[in-house]
Amino acid sequence: MENTTSVLDRDIEVATKLRTVMHRLVKLLRRETHGEGQLSLTERSVMGSLYQHRELPPSELAQLEKVTTQSMSQIINHLHEMGLIDKTPSGEDKRKVLLTLSSRGRTYVEDSRQRKQEWLAHALQQKVSPAEKDLLMEALEILNKIIDE
Repeated sequence: MENTTSVLDRDIEVATKLRTVMHRLVKLLRRETHGEGQLSLTERSVMGSLYQHRELPPSELAQLEKVTTQSMSQIINHLHEMGLIDKTPSGEDKRKVLLTLSSRGRTYVEDSRQRKQEWLAHALQQKVSPAEKDLLMEALEILNKIIDE
C-alpha cells in the first residue's frame, strides 16, 4: 500500500514538469510567432476572451481575467486607442458599456492563432511520430479533465 507522502511527492513531480513544459511551450510559441506587437500578455488574453465571448461588460471581463477593474480600465483604454476593441452603450443601461472586438481586433486574434497553430503543426509533423501524437491526444484529454470544472 502506497503512503500519502509518496503520492504527494509524485503529484508534485508531475505538476512541476507539466508546468515547466507548458511554460516553455508558451514562450517558444511567442518567440517563434512574434508579431504580437506592443500588447502585453494580459491584453492578448483580454482579446482572446472577447473573441470567445463576443461581447462583455468591463466588470465581467475583469473577473474573467482575474484583474482589478482599475487595471481592466487601463487595458480597455489601450486596446480601444489601438482600434482593437469597440465600446458600445448597453441597450439595458446607457451608463454601462459593452466591449467587442473591432474588425481589426478580430483579424489580430485570428492571425495570431493561425500563426501559432501552423508553427505547432509543423513542429509536430517534423518531430513527433504518429504513435506519439496518439499519446499526446490522450494526454490532452487528461489535461482537459484538470481544466474542466
